[in-house]
Amino acid sequence: MNRLFGSAPKAPKPTLNSAISNIDSRISTFDVKIASLNAELGTYQTKLSKMREGPGKSALKAKALKVLQRRRQYEAQREQLRSQVWNMEQAQTMRDNLAGVMTTVDAMKTTQKELRKQYGKVDLDRIERMQDEMADLMDVGNEINETLSRGYDVPEDVDEAELDAELELLGAELEMDSGAMEAGGVPDFMRDEVPDFIDEPPEASSKVQEVAR
Repeated sequence: MNRLFGSAPKAPKPTLNSAISNIDSRISTFDVKIASLNAELGTYQTKLSKMREGPGKSALKAKALKVLQRRRQYEAQREQLRSQVWNMEQAQTMRDNLAGVMTTVDAMKTTQKELRKQYGKVDLDRIERMQDEMADLMDVGNEINETLSRGYDVPEDVDEAELDAELELLGAELEMDSGAMEAGGVPDFMRDEVPDFIDEPPEASSKVQEVAR
């Protein structure tokens, strides 16, 4: 038959999510059954509280005991299913964590390859030479700054005694020059030799007039 009509399509493999969903639905079924049995036990409890001791009450107690036994069986089965769900959820958590770890490892590998490509293009020797050149340039700049900031030789400070003597000497020279001017003479700085091409030297009064002008 398979040769004539082909093989039957393969069913998809179950996953943890689908398995957990199936078990959760079964747990819900047990919850409904247990709730129904609890309601039935409640009815028996109401009736037994109103009955007197006798065969009727004993028969009703036997029925209630069977219902209680069935409820406990359902509860035990429900707990087993819940344990299965818990184990599968733990496995799913581990799988998700592992997937996250693998993603992180892949990202780190990719980053490592990119870093190798980038740093592989860097010439460390060239960087060191550049650093040495920069250091040399900084030294040259410092020397230039020191040269430009070097102070020139400035005369030493003059004390008050030297200043008074210099002023007194200048005052005496000015008095001598003013006295010569008033006497009609020629000051020392104007007493130059007469050139050879001049026959007679100019009069002193004319020089004084020219100076006055």
